[in-house]
Amino acid sequence: MLSAMKRIPLIGAILIGLAFPACADPRLDALVAAYPDRLASYSDTELVWKDGSRMPLGTRQSTLPFAERLDRASIRDQFAIPYPLASSPFQGPALDSDPGRLRNEAFFLKMYGDCRKGEVTSKLRAVPWLQDHGGGTIRITAVNGVANQLEKVSRELDRLPAAMIAYLVPTSGTYNCRPIAETNRLSVHAFGAAIDINARFGDYWLWSKRPDGAVIWRNRIPKEIVEIFERHGFIWGGRWYHNDTPHFEYRPELIALAKQGWPRE
Repeated sequence: MLSAMKRIPLIGAILIGLAFPACADPRLDALVAAYPDRLASYSDTELVWKDGSRMPLGTRQSTLPFAERLDRASIRDQFAIPYPLASSPFQGPALDSDPGRLRNEAFFLKMYGDCRKGEVTSKLRAVPWLQDHGGGTIRITAVNGVANQLEKVSRELDRLPAAMIAYLVPTSGTYNCRPIAETNRLSVHAFGAAIDINARFGDYWLWSKRPDGAVIWRNRIPKEIVEIFERHGFIWGGRWYHNDTPHFEYRPELIALAKQGWPRE
């Protein structure tokens, strides 16, 4: 009887070990906390979804060339480059410093659906865009509360000085089932989780790339606009060496880690 009682704590410890990782990871903690309706937990090797399915976390492939890493990013790779918040001075990032551009496509397909199979449009919601300035409506995914967050962004942007409205109205698109330019990887727009503000005032790395491949970083988007988006969980493409300054996408886990001062791998 005594030996049987001693086995009970041992069995409990084994079960706990199966359910939780040996070492907690603040990056994965932030990921699970950012998407509570979709993600349940993680182990040392897998991400556990609320529906019970599991997805490999992979490894951080820091030795690969950056272009190859973009194509083969693991879930762990998504946290390889820390995101700087708007309090930082606007300046050109270091070579290949693109926080958020390393995306594991399987993760996003599971999270938002595959637009090529018609799995995204039914999840889109119409959101009023800068109603006080005739912005009309835009369509964005309701998954993870993205539409709700963008509606909050819109209300705050509507209160900005009139001189800033031209950067915001009209927008240059939200949902669009397409790949990223010059790649086979799906854009975050294909998941309905991104918005481009007025591209007339935007700068994009492919437009400024020199013949030797170097990128000229430019930005014309006011800091006040960026701060509002970031406050509600959207990262900004102007933080990237491969800059895309009209672009904002919903990645609240990266914002949360930035607030914690999480460092580079």
